[in-house]
Amino acid sequence: MKKVTVYMGPSCSFCDAAKRLLIRNNISYEEINIATEEGKMEEMINKSKGKRTIPQIFFDSHHVGGYLELREIEKKGTLLNLLK
Repeated sequence: MKKVTVYMGPSCSFCDAAKRLLIRNNISYEEINIATEEGKMEEMINKSKGKRTIPQIFFDSHHVGGYLELREIEKKGTLLNLLK
């Protein structure tokens, strides 16, 4: 299974929604708080090719996008297949 990484920040309802979606699908993930972990905001921006909004979600090195993109993948029924 691919490693899921969620770059997030404090008081972010889309971050919370993304984490709930992953938990609902029994998907473990690494959470990186860009507000408290030094250098992680720049890392996120570089990995996501300039995206500055949170959350930014990755399956291994594949950039999924934010919560809305993750939700769309779940709606299509392809979420678990993308993680294989």
